[in-house]
Amino acid sequence: MTERIALCESSALINSEHAVPFEVSYDGRNCAAFAIRYLDHVYAYLNRCAHIPMEMDYQPDRFFDSTGQLLMCATHGATYQPQTGACRSGPCRGGLIKIATTEHEGIVYWHTASNLNLPIS
Repeated sequence: MTERIALCESSALINSEHAVPFEVSYDGRNCAAFAIRYLDHVYAYLNRCAHIPMEMDYQPDRFFDSTGQLLMCATHGATYQPQTGACRSGPCRGGLIKIATTEHEGIVYWHTASNLNLPIS
């Protein structure tokens, strides 16, 4: 069973710009997550590098590389596709853990997923 949780107004997410942070429970622990807009679509992921599970942003809520085309881990330099979270280059072990999102009437929502243990936090 999933639940839809309001995250932010749609206008808070601008293509290839700052992310909106939020917290989820994952694997029994509170974890940082983030939502971004890329090519007019919203995507969300756990803020956890696939190489070593540490937060990726190089400044608060900044994940895009200098081109605005890839998400980048500030510690390891691994890069990820914004649309899928798949590893593009660098030290990766798989991809980012995706969180489902929708956008409706000017609001961005994220969705819990029982298989990922992502309840409201």
